[in-house]
Amino acid sequence: MAASGAGDPLDAKRGEAPFAQLIDPTREKQTPEQLHSMPRTQLAQWQEVLQRRQTRNIVTCLGIGALVLAIYGYTFYSISQERFLDEASGC
Repeated sequence: MAASGAGDPLDAKRGEAPFAQLIDPTREKQTPEQLHSMPRTQLAQWQEVLQRRQTRNIVTCLGIGALVLAIYGYTFYSISQERFLDEASGC
């Protein structure tokens, strides 16, 4: 049975896991197992962030596209309202 203390993976009082610390693999000796797991962990974190980033990019793209189409449509609408060429040729 493990005693409660600093070595517990979960802090029973707060219910949170300890925060991961950054390490420098060139300075600190790492086991081959640790060196092998670091890129996999980084890839998993990147994939998690990638989902949110893709969603934001799609929403931003749709917003900018809608704005461009609205300006384009308004420009054609306002030009079709003008009759200056018709009036000038009627002289």
